[in-house]
Amino acid sequence: MVKKSYRMIDNKYDLVIIGTGVAASHAASKCSSAGWRVAIIDYRPFGGTCALRGCDPKKVLVSVEEAIDWNNRMQGKGVSSKDMRINWSDLAHFKRSFTDPFPKEREEAFLKAGITPFHGHAHFIGPTTIKVENDVLRSRYVLIATGAKPVELSIPGNEHVIISDQFLELDKIPPRILFIGGGYISFEFSHIAARAGAQVSIVHRGFRPLENFDSDLVKKLMQRTENLGINIRLQTQVDKVERNPSDHNSFLVYTTSSTSSDPSSSYSSPEQDNATFQADMVVHGAGRIPDVNELDLDVAGVKFGDKGIIVNEYLQSVSNPAVYAAGDAAASGNPPLTPSAEHEGKLAASNLLKGNHKINNTGGIIPSIVFTIPPFAAVGMAEETARERGLRFRTNYEEDTSAWYSSRRVGENFSAFKVLVEEGTDRILGAHIVGPHAEEQINIFAIAIQRGITSEDLKEIIFAYPTGSSDIAYML
Repeated sequence: MVKKSYRMIDNKYDLVIIGTGVAASHAASKCSSAGWRVAIIDYRPFGGTCALRGCDPKKVLVSVEEAIDWNNRMQGKGVSSKDMRINWSDLAHFKRSFTDPFPKEREEAFLKAGITPFHGHAHFIGPTTIKVENDVLRSRYVLIATGAKPVELSIPGNEHVIISDQFLELDKIPPRILFIGGGYISFEFSHIAARAGAQVSIVHRGFRPLENFDSDLVKKLMQRTENLGINIRLQTQVDKVERNPSDHNSFLVYTTSSTSSDPSSSYSSPEQDNATFQADMVVHGAGRIPDVNELDLDVAGVKFGDKGIIVNEYLQSVSNPAVYAAGDAAASGNPPLTPSAEHEGKLAASNLLKGNHKINNTGGIIPSIVFTIPPFAAVGMAEETARERGLRFRTNYEEDTSAWYSSRRVGENFSAFKVLVEEGTDRILGAHIVGPHAEEQINIFAIAIQRGITSEDLKEIIFAYPTGSSDIAYML
């Protein structure tokens, strides 16, 4: 037997960070600037999900989709060019102009800041000792910020299903695409694919898609989605994916539909029990989990669960005080969003440098956006949550604002909002918007909730007109 040799890097680091995304990068920068010796590790190209496989490249695709949709909406309203279409190969090249240079730029920034980069899979071999490829790193502290990965699909033919990372790298769009799962990834990518000319289906096993969003406004977005020609199948489970024996370039997707019904749901149950879909591509959109299972956390005595590493209010491991976690890897209670990761990276760094003193208290007031067209944005409490907590509030709900100037001006026929205002205090509990300016309007509501600005106070603010923000007073 040949004995493996490792390069031991003894007592070299104050902090080893696993991951190179938003949370990791902010923490690395702050700790290095404070004079700490920092190492950073990633088995993927440096940069993390948002910059390389998520928010930023997705939004590049959405930008072109917006142009197509705007053109279609304004036909007969001053626009007469119906031949506008997406050139996917050009779009892919444009997208890569953002993503391709980023890993090198990020690594060069680390080196310039005195942060030592390591490439490869990392795992614990002691409480704060990390092995990465042939190197062993010893450190005073470890920060885990590894992000998330798609949940494993336990179905036959899983090898035929691509993940969102691969969708973003496509050089061309196939004619028929099926998305498994009814979350934001499936909705965002299905809108892009449909406007690029694909025939698209979404298969979701739950009673309704986008389960963390307001049910009334989900229905509005579903209407818009189906209006694009996207086939949405609810209460439908994918049982198997196999290559089509009569056409090896396509796949057969076998599904089973539930006949049960949810009395609280306003969505119809499937009409048939079983169906087989033909697709040229099947895409995983059924959720993500913390990417921590390969780290050998048990060796370090780090407790973790389905939602990630179990941390206290300071983002410190409850079982190993030398280990912290941030972003999607941490079971912090914050939504798995880039702003959450950035906030937690900064908070973890501050607590590492100065001792635990900053509490993770964002409390669900980070806006969440589904970048469809129109976008769907939410912040604060859902109506169901407010009722469960026994709060007394009024609901300002307009199920159709397509006649409002801001929607009619751009030909948007599907827009709505719901705002919850607490009785007695007049504080805004939550805001939910589907419409052409939702992704910016929601930030105003986030400021109001975070800073305690009441509904009446917000009404008194004079916004520029006509803008998306000038609609806010009419939502209150």
